[in-house]
Amino acid sequence: MTRRRHDALLLDLDGTLLDTAPDMGGALNRLRAEHGLEPLPAARIRPVVSHGAMRLVALGFPEASGSEFERLRLRFLDLYAEHLAEGTCLFPGIEPVLGALEARDTPWGIVTNKPGWLTAPLLEALGLSRRAACAVCGDTLPERKPHPLPLLHAADLIGIAAERCVYVGDAERDIQAGRAAGMTTVVAAYGYLSADDEPTRWQPDGIVSAPDELLEWMHHAAEWQAMRPMA
Repeated sequence: MTRRRHDALLLDLDGTLLDTAPDMGGALNRLRAEHGLEPLPAARIRPVVSHGAMRLVALGFPEASGSEFERLRLRFLDLYAEHLAEGTCLFPGIEPVLGALEARDTPWGIVTNKPGWLTAPLLEALGLSRRAACAVCGDTLPERKPHPLPLLHAADLIGIAAERCVYVGDAERDIQAGRAAGMTTVVAAYGYLSADDEPTRWQPDGIVSAPDELLEWMHHAAEWQAMRPMA
């Protein structure tokens, strides 16, 4: 396949840029402990993390509904906010990608459904807030992914046409949003995909198994390839 070269990289947050599963899973298990329940194993929680608080609370409390579910959801968010960046980190291999982009003045940014009141302090704690060219959150606009508006807004913020951007995510809504925005879409298979996910059915432009493969989609791909250490 002949790949177009691109001038900006936009990324989903949970499961693509950051491994937030330790802290989000910790919050869910603290909530379960408050209700006298045993902790869920990380392997059960991890594939759900990309889908946010509602799906996590539904996993931890499958019988809850209505006002009870909403109370649990709000309590989960409070618990998560108290331990936002204790175990969370960049996925292995992401830092060299960001460094390579920055060395070439190639903008990278974040488009996430995570609300801004959680995203901003998390990025600040990890030293990313001043590095990202933009951070479009789930409450920045009236629409969230899978609507394309957040991605189009991100392209406007960084001053790069949507068709010159790559958008990377680990959930179907990411690919739906990217395709609708006219961006090149890439699935982060190193993220939180579950055993039931079939990312080829999402019709992305590509699938990467490791973050360093993302550089192959960018404008200076040949130069970055030459910079890689020999195996």
